[in-house]
Amino acid sequence: MLLDEDPATLIHHTVGNFNIHPDKVAIGRINESLSTLQQARDLRIREAENALRKLSRNLHTLASQHNETVSSYSSTDHASQIVELDTQKFRVAKAASDLEIEGERLEQELEGLKSRLQELDRQGVEGDDATRAKRELEDPTILKLKVYRSLGIDADPDSTGAYNKATIRNTQRGDVHVVNIDPKFSKFFYANYFWQTL
Repeated sequence: MLLDEDPATLIHHTVGNFNIHPDKVAIGRINESLSTLQQARDLRIREAENALRKLSRNLHTLASQHNETVSSYSSTDHASQIVELDTQKFRVAKAASDLEIEGERLEQELEGLKSRLQELDRQGVEGDDATRAKRELEDPTILKLKVYRSLGIDADPDSTGAYNKATIRNTQRGDVHVVNIDPKFSKFFYANYFWQTL
């Protein structure tokens, strides 16, 4: 086939009609995107490898701990510990029950003692009437003091309990005499003095 124009000229014109600049820009953008994606992929791979190494270390540590625990485990020791703990539990429960029973008994005893204390408080220091009457019959000192008191003479004890002072009241005359009793004077002297004062 024969051409009217020179083939080089035709090729030159044909090449001139093609606009490849946008294609070059697009290919450049694609290359940049591929490079960015490759970098992101490499980063994710490194992070995944680091996480995998960390997990591998944790797995190794846990595996060694598991092996150590399994090797130290003894089913007979475990059973004996369970039995011992059960025994202790029953002992503690029995002790708690015993203490509860003892507490109830002590509460009842306390209630009895409280009622007894109330009864004694009601009776006073000298006791009830029957106890006082019995004591007065058995104790001659109390009888003497009652006789003196009925006559208007009160014997006052000192800190040692000895009666060394007497208060004589004469209601007819409105007199009150306090007499210190001295052992160097006889009982007869004091008896006469008391009768004269009364």
